[in-house]
Formats: sequence, structure tokens, C-alpha cells
Amino acid sequence: MTRAAAGVPRCAPRGKRGAVATSGFAYHRPTTLREAWRLLAEHPGAALLAGGTDLLVRIRARELQPSAVVSLRSIPELAGAAAERGGGLRLGAATPVADLLRRATVVRRYPLLAQALRVMASPQIRNVATLGGNLCNASPCADTAPPLLAYEARVELRSARGRRELPLEEFFRGPGTTARRASEILTAVRLPAPPPGARVLFHKQRRVHLDLALASVAVLLRLQGTTCRRARLAAGSVGPTPLRLRAVERFLEGRILTEEVAVEAGRLAATAVSPITDLRSTADWRRRIVEVRVRRALVELAGLERAGGAP
Repeated sequence: MTRAAAGVPRCAPRGKRGAVATSGFAYHRPTTLREAWRLLAEHPGAALLAGGTDLLVRIRARELQPSAVVSLRSIPELAGAAAERGGGLRLGAATPVADLLRRATVVRRYPLLAQALRVMASPQIRNVATLGGNLCNASPCADTAPPLLAYEARVELRSARGRRELPLEEFFRGPGTTARRASEILTAVRLPAPPPGARVLFHKQRRVHLDLALASVAVLLRLQGTTCRRARLAAGSVGPTPLRLRAVERFLEGRILTEEVAVEAGRLAATAVSPITDLRSTADWRRRIVEVRVRRALVELAGLERAGGAP
């Protein structure tokens, strides 16, 4: 991204090394985490920039006026994907969405995440938007959150003082709010080994193409015959944060999947969410979306359509 694209004039006077001064804030592009941590300490209230697809819009609209912007784009260890012991995968937080979709390991081993990434925004946005940025924005409708919750992902947070990990479920605190401290950088998302033989489905309900989700549902099942041995479900845009549907998971595990079970699971999902009514949809409609999409996902993944068990 050029300095002009970040709202920084090309002719802006230079301040400290690696920074460009403007009338509103200084733009820094460190090349190491150590340098980024130093800049965060020197500029209280600084904003971290990864893809910038949300941050720059908010700055231009004057919704946000940071003292400085610290770009994470030139820090190599924040990008890419690496296999981990135990069969898991570590995804760099600053990896663009489009890059994740080009990685066969991600698409093949974590198809639920790949399904969500493919319907996230436009190709142009996917080329710059990052996995970590989508999570740190903490929008209830974040497309990557439901599949990552279903995979029981953890986030890695690092500061100059050390490193900590949190389950993604604990990372979200509310709309626009996370557990990340001002001195910390989200460095990676860690995925455990995917359940063998898992069947997955992601659905995003929108008003029009490229719109934000009115509601989204991620479903992961591991079946033994027709019996559900493992169920992980999550939903977005239906509460103050993306959420696991734990009551539905407990209901499904150990049961033979039938049309009646799918119907009851959908009802449980509808009662587990707490959507709002806004300009885009009503709370009742969002509940209905969750109910229907959970039911249909279970019917499809269990093969009940082929057996003639449900429409």
C-alpha cells in the first residue's frame, strides 16, 4: 500500500526514520515485531494496520483519529502458514485472505474455513484483508469467526513482555472489543488437527451479493454410520459476538441423525442466539435463518436428502 493510499500525502515531511508525518498522525512500517512493540510504546493510542479495509475507512470518516498508524505488512513472521506438531496449522495473522485460499493445506484440511473465505467480500478486498484483521475488528458478522470457532481455534498474542494464547471464543468481548491489550499484537491463529472424516458446511445469508452477513452458520460433524460422534456449530451476526452453539452440540452428540433430530437442533439453535433488529434485518428473521440453516445443514451432511428423509 502506498502512503497516499493510507491517507498520507506523498509530499508529507518525514519525521523519525521509517515514519511519515501528517497533520493528523504518523505512519510507521516496521520490519520486525520488536520495532512494532517499540512504536506502540512510543505512541499511546496508535492503531495497528494489517489489510486496512476497515481501519482506513474509519480514519477517513473521522470515526477514528489515532496518534499514529503502525503497519504490520512488512513483518515476515506475521504471514504464511506452517504445520505444527500434532497435525495442526499455524496461520500468520497478517496473511491476506486470498493467500490462504491459494494454500492447498488450508483448503484441503480446513474446508469449512475455505468455504467462508470464498464468500468473504470481493476478490479485491480478499487480496488485502487479513485473517487477523477480520478477527481484531471484532464484528459480530466476521466471516472467518464461525468456522474458526467450529475448529476450536486459538489466537496467539505477543508483546515485548511475552506471549499468551486464548481460545478464540474468549478473544471476543463485545462488538468491536477483544481481549487484546494495547501492548499486544495478534501474531497467529492456531488450528488443531481437523477431526478425521469431518463433514462441514458454511452458510452466509445476505441481502445482496457482497453484503455483510445477516446471519451465518458453520457446522462440523463427525459421523459413525448415522450416529453423530462429534458436533461443532457456530454462528455469526446473531449476538454481540460470534458464538458457539454449545447446547446444539450437546444435543447432537451421541444421537442418530434423523429429520426429527435435525428439526429439534434447528429449534435449539434459534433459542441459543440473541440477535438484534436493525436496518438490515429483524431479530426474528435472523433467528429463523439460524433455525432453517442448521436444520438444512444437518440434513445435507447426514445424507438424509438422498435417503428421502427431508426436502
